[in-house]
Amino acid sequence: MPEGHTLRKLADDLAAGFAGRRVRATSPQGRFGADAALLDGSRVVGADSAGKHLFLAFEGEVFVHVHLGLIGQFDVHTGLAGPADVPVPVGAVRLRLVTADDDPRGTAYADLRGAIVCDLIGPEKRDAVLAGLGPDPLRPDADPDRAWRRIQRSDRSIGDLLMDQKVLAGVGNVYRAEVLFRHRIHPLRPGRTLRVGQWRAMWADLVELMGEGVRSGRIDTVRPEHTPEAMGRDPRRDDHGGEVYVYRRTAQPCHVCGAGVRTADLAGRNVFWCPKCQPVFRSRAAVRSAHQHTDPSRGARP
Repeated sequence: MPEGHTLRKLADDLAAGFAGRRVRATSPQGRFGADAALLDGSRVVGADSAGKHLFLAFEGEVFVHVHLGLIGQFDVHTGLAGPADVPVPVGAVRLRLVTADDDPRGTAYADLRGAIVCDLIGPEKRDAVLAGLGPDPLRPDADPDRAWRRIQRSDRSIGDLLMDQKVLAGVGNVYRAEVLFRHRIHPLRPGRTLRVGQWRAMWADLVELMGEGVRSGRIDTVRPEHTPEAMGRDPRRDDHGGEVYVYRRTAQPCHVCGAGVRTADLAGRNVFWCPKCQPVFRSRAAVRSAHQHTDPSRGARP
């Protein structure tokens, strides 16, 4: 499933190609036909994303709400010479938008396929969707303390909490695995055992990593000293692209310590970690108790 940086870049691309312009809206597949007819000839105001949700705004305070799900695609093409360069729709295109004006930006078109959500909604429904999401590291109005208030009182694992879009919006399996590795936190550690400083450092890291994902279009999480060039190793070969520490690297050596990366199921999704760099969390009380039972100096009194 696309992570939040993909939706943010998609919103930026749609805004760049369509904002302020009138469009022809159709549904070649037919499933969005009635709503496309309502949009046809109207002007696009802009586009925004929140977590894994996309909102394409039209005049009159109406929005196309999109959630791509696992297989959805929203392909945006800009800078064409004219309408004659727009190809015939191919496949099950739920929504097609084509600019219908003379603009220095040239002709643009966009095709939506396979989304699990494609609805025409008003501002109340959009606000309700936003209200149900946790803070998004890519939004300037995000409040990380909202997520922290839920994390600090939860017995659920931090690996589970990071994937809960009601706690934190936009983080998917890749960013979850990588930010936990970068901060040496085991994915099964209970949320309530984290310190606020650890959470704030993770949040700042997500802001930076996901922002770079928007700019580059890929997920790169390794530090300069662990790149293929710095380590003399082969680049990662994976359909997700990017250089990572643990995601989808099961049994491969950790770039930092050499231990074999591990994986397990967590709430229906694979989670990845390094057993040495991310040791199992043990509370201070548990550590003290274990020390008392193993320290010979703490034996029985004579």
